[in-house]
Amino acid sequence: VGGGPARIVLGFMIAAGGYDRDFKAKPERTAIRHEGQASVKNLRGTVAMVRHAEYIHSATSQFLINLSDNPSLDYQESPGEAEESRDPASYGYCVFGEVVEGLDVLDKIGNTPVTDKDDFPRTPTTQVVIRKITRVR
Repeated sequence: VGGGPARIVLGFMIAAGGYDRDFKAKPERTAIRHEGQASVKNLRGTVAMVRHAEYIHSATSQFLINLSDNPSLDYQESPGEAEESRDPASYGYCVFGEVVEGLDVLDKIGNTPVTDKDDFPRTPTTQVVIRKITRVR
């Protein structure tokens, strides 16, 4: 996969996927329609798409890995309310995967010292590179 975490928030999440090792933005694909559901939660070890806070259907290449259970990132039910009138924050962040082994590695990454680097707050002081992600069915 290449690249590495652009941001680590201790005890909360690791964000990655949008930048290469030199912090240059990777080319974006067409935004993905948000498919969040109330039944799928942002629990420790789950992987969710990052999107622009104000635009529901704006996820492209960035993702986050939850370091803890994060109910504030979950989809919030809003029965009877039209999509265009809903608060974008109520859509949360769509979970699409989970770490099935290596939570100890996730914790080590999550405890990496960070610094603010130009436009990248909470960037690891020692670069962390994701070399392989495997899809398991």
